[in-house]
Amino acid sequence: MKKEIIKSLIEDFESHSKKTENGIEFWFARDLQKLLGYSKWENFLLVIEKAKIALKSTSQNIENHFPDVRKMVGLGSGSERQIIDMMLTRLACYLIAQNGDPRKDEIAFAQNYFLG
Repeated sequence: MKKEIIKSLIEDFESHSKKTENGIEFWFARDLQKLLGYSKWENFLLVIEKAKIALKSTSQNIENHFPDVRKMVGLGSGSERQIIDMMLTRLACYLIAQNGDPRKDEIAFAQNYFLG
């Protein structure tokens, strides 16, 4: 992967990183979906479910790493509606990347990015 692409991906992933009031780093699932090159939410949910299964095998609490949240999004008409999303810890993001399609540059990058 070219250095310019890597630099751009690092900036994209870091710009979407958030922190809770307690300082826990997380990404919203709908943001990560786009960062990993998934166009359909339904397809991305399948990868999230695989990641949850992988986490469950480690005896960790799924709700600590994949909590459901609701957020408001703007519509073209200027109004808003509520959608379901998830707050994903770094570990959750790593497991999602591990269960994604490694042929995608974004997935291959994320597999290394979330190790750090």
